[in-house]
Amino acid sequence: MSFERILRGIVDECGGGLGAALMGNDGIPIVQVMSSRAAPAFGAEDMGAAGAEFGRILDEIRKVADTLDGGTLQEAVVSLTRFTLVLRGVDADTFVVLALAPDGNLGRARYLVRRHLLALREEM
Repeated sequence: MSFERILRGIVDECGGGLGAALMGNDGIPIVQVMSSRAAPAFGAEDMGAAGAEFGRILDEIRKVADTLDGGTLQEAVVSLTRFTLVLRGVDADTFVVLALAPDGNLGRARYLVRRHLLALREEM
């Protein structure tokens, strides 16, 4: 299964999905998919920008986690007025960012990202 198909499945199944991207830790999107529901609230440019900017924040969270000996960062959720972002590490070099509408099903979105991690890792 391709990265695009995996991400499309997550966006379509989660309820309120606007888009998803597989991002490198350098902030460059490897693959991204957008829902038809996304525009104009959240576009492809927003997905790339969100991944890049929040990717830097994930690096800072990882440093704090190391300092506190808290273990590996598993997931971060950022809830904003216009959308919610779920960020989850795939491996040391990549992470998934999923954008949800404010009325999206956050619990299901988190579950689907977690459930598809193995498939994403196998595609690497």
